[in-house]
Amino acid sequence: MNRLGRTSLLLLVLFSCVGCDQATKQLVRVCLPDPVTYSFWGDFVRLQHVQNHGAFLNLGATLPEPVRFAIFTIAIALVLAGLVAYAIRKPGIITIHVVAIALIAGGGAGNLIDRILFGGGVTDFLNIGIGPLRTGIFNVADVAIMAGAGLLLYRGRRGGGRAPGSR
Repeated sequence: MNRLGRTSLLLLVLFSCVGCDQATKQLVRVCLPDPVTYSFWGDFVRLQHVQNHGAFLNLGATLPEPVRFAIFTIAIALVLAGLVAYAIRKPGIITIHVVAIALIAGGGAGNLIDRILFGGGVTDFLNIGIGPLRTGIFNVADVAIMAGAGLLLYRGRRGGGRAPGSR
């Protein structure tokens, strides 16, 4: 895939992730009051609006605000920029890796937008599980990040990572 094709695919997936993530979070902020939990499908899915000031499962939420800003805003922005640059500039990168990187970068960008626009917190609202066995509360950006990581792991297990005929 040439650089224009890679860039187009990367931007399409990235902006789709950010758009879906931000649209769902806006719906949650407008339509789902903070202390209320809605349950669906025999309590398999719960919708619950929370602001997460940490990372995965609220890790780091108790760090001082300047440290959280440095880690969760500045460092993440640099990592995301590096991922996008890598996906665009890497010769011979395969399509599945471009999509995986775009999913990770799109999810990261969606959460980064929340941190910048909404006081350092990320809007989370989805929780799934059976009985007491439940996930943490997450959002669409988190799903995109996990899907991208899953694609990279899947491809890594199958071997390879370069386009046929590339060095």
